[in-house]
Amino acid sequence: MSCVNVAKNETINHEFVGVKIEPVFKNEASIRALKVTPDHIFFAADSGKFGYLNTADHSLAYLGKIQKGELYPEFRSLASTEEADFILSVANPALLYKVNYFGKRKLVYEEKCEKVFYDSMAFWNKDEGIAIGDPTNGCLSILITRDGGENWKKISCDLLPKAIEGEAAFAASNSNIAIVGNKVWIISGGSVSRVYFSKDKGKTWEVQESPLVAGKPSTGGYSIDFYNEKTGIIYGGDYTEPENNSKNKALTLDGGKTWELLAKNEYPGYKSCVKFVPNSGGEEIVAVGFTGISYSNDQGKSWQKLSDASFYTIHFINEFTAYAAGKGGISKLIFIENGLQN
Repeated sequence: MSCVNVAKNETINHEFVGVKIEPVFKNEASIRALKVTPDHIFFAADSGKFGYLNTADHSLAYLGKIQKGELYPEFRSLASTEEADFILSVANPALLYKVNYFGKRKLVYEEKCEKVFYDSMAFWNKDEGIAIGDPTNGCLSILITRDGGENWKKISCDLLPKAIEGEAAFAASNSNIAIVGNKVWIISGGSVSRVYFSKDKGKTWEVQESPLVAGKPSTGGYSIDFYNEKTGIIYGGDYTEPENNSKNKALTLDGGKTWELLAKNEYPGYKSCVKFVPNSGGEEIVAVGFTGISYSNDQGKSWQKLSDASFYTIHFINEFTAYAAGKGGISKLIFIENGLQN
């Protein structure tokens, strides 16, 4: 492949026309949380499972199973720092473990509550992280750590916007949190779909309604991603009506202050995870779900289907390569382009 010299502020637009899918790990587990580093592919799954693959050759480094009493937790959230990895289960009791690929695990947070249901996790840096879940006591459940994940504290509802009856978050892909710098955005769904925002690592919060479809327990925003502090996308729909493409995707160019619906009543419908393609200037987007893989190279104005392959979540390692996970395992995705456009 020939080299192309690119000016600092010039963006190269790709035009992906297909994707090569290479299964790298097959398992009966349902995997909804995935993190890829140069060394390891870290994943969390149902039935108490978590594990690591070696990124270089995709060999299994470790596959573990956690049992607490008679419970095998369903892990749908994970996050990593430079020093540790964390997995978080969804339902009562919520269990947050610090783990590693040698099989060590330490319970660092436990919450018992009938309505507890955690959805996703992320870190700002090696010390400060956040986990979010469905409302309890009248507000979203938000956990914060300031000591590298050794201790987690739940934010008081007095310091958070009040939840609306029927509002929730979705644990579909560990991607309803987005972090850029000190900022964090969270997308909710259900009776309403709203975007929560903190500019100071979770110390203060504000919230506004999004334009995404809402009104049912299965509707709203499932995934959010920001390319930078200004350009972001929210995606969702209704997983019980996956072909419905009305009001299921929206873009912001002002850091989430305003959102504009994209491709209204046009393909694609429901997706569980959306990501900007790296090094694309915020122009290229990939969305995955059990309905297949879709791609846009014009900031979501138009889309094309790249594959019918079913995945819940996706993690890019560069603009041409990603890993995706779902029911039955993990695959490497290599995106095929139709030439470069300067």
